[in-house]
Amino acid sequence: MRVIVLGGGVVGVTTAYQLQKDGHEVVILDRQAQVAAETSWGNAGMIAPGHSFVWSSPKAPMILLKSLLLKDQALRFKLSADPRLYSWSWLFLMECTAEKARRNTLLKHRLAAYSQSVLHEVIADEQIDYDRNDRGIVYFHRSQQALDKGVEHMKLLESDGQEIRVLDRDGVVALDPSLASARDKIAGGIYCPTDETGDPAKFTRALAAKIVERGGEIRTGTTITGIETSGDGVTQVLTDKGEFKGDAYVLALGSYSPLIAEAIGIGLPIYPIKGYSLTIPVGNRPHPPTIASVDEHNLVAISRFGDRIRVTATAEFAGYDTSHKPADFAFMKGVTQELYPEGADYDRAEMWAGLRPMTPNNLPEFGRRRLRNLYLNTGHGHIGWTMSHGSASITADLIAGRQPAISMDGLLN
Repeated sequence: MRVIVLGGGVVGVTTAYQLQKDGHEVVILDRQAQVAAETSWGNAGMIAPGHSFVWSSPKAPMILLKSLLLKDQALRFKLSADPRLYSWSWLFLMECTAEKARRNTLLKHRLAAYSQSVLHEVIADEQIDYDRNDRGIVYFHRSQQALDKGVEHMKLLESDGQEIRVLDRDGVVALDPSLASARDKIAGGIYCPTDETGDPAKFTRALAAKIVERGGEIRTGTTITGIETSGDGVTQVLTDKGEFKGDAYVLALGSYSPLIAEAIGIGLPIYPIKGYSLTIPVGNRPHPPTIASVDEHNLVAISRFGDRIRVTATAEFAGYDTSHKPADFAFMKGVTQELYPEGADYDRAEMWAGLRPMTPNNLPEFGRRRLRNLYLNTGHGHIGWTMSHGSASITADLIAGRQPAISMDGLLN
């Protein structure tokens, strides 16, 4: 078939790759000048099944309430005139029971672990340089009490097959000697040796080039303005560069998916959550991070991409606003400098803010709604890079009428 993929982020491009492997003719549409220029550009770059816990937990309502009063919270909820925010927030709160949090976390981990296995198949088949680091990720805590709670918390993922190792502060520093100067600030950590990192934009652009080499088409600088339907099917996609017709269509527009879907009568519970990141050159600094870490107390994630480090933090309910100012990055920069004082050229940090397409239960939307030839693959939240490859394979399976390799119970509405 000829399949039109709406969206050129990591989810859209990996989906096109899997569809092309199945023998389909693929066309990717994206409004940016190149693929992976929005959410897929500035994220933490972590392939992290070990970080599969959903945001919708029993603790979340109090965290959001505190953020209305305290300005330095990692999760920031702002009152807004946007009615979508309140309808989404109500659905989110409905997912914040202990039972649903456990269920959704295990579903998310199932998808994340499967997705990592698909990534490994792709990189075995393709020569792609994306600054991969497969030494694991350490999630460290600053007090023994927090570490004990974190270990107890992690038992849920461990029961689902996630490998974890509990380290004391000496163990954390032995794992990454670059943390030696911050040793006294770390009580210990949880090390997930099978987690990994890599630059998602670099990966996505290299994979997109392979798609084009094999006859696929990528139309960048092409803004989607609408979808035309007739009866129970999509007939064409409308853009500012003309119409695109296919036999099947995949909606992979991340935070913008609900805006396009709403116009054809499909409601998607996706809301944009703004995240912030810094990309900092290592330069000639002697002690950059050697593996990725997450400061669980400050909710700051730090990854090493070759000659750069990527620092991410903060989740802000700000609608579709991606503006930012230097003050927004001061805290995460300060935390990173404290941990790795000789880790990077902090004065040359590049600032970025982008949107995470969050669903209330933190699980992506798959399959069809109402229209026989429109497939959803969207709403991957804050670990879209982690879940992208499995989601792409699942979407290709659904289009082919195959049974996906993992159970879709709870994942397919």
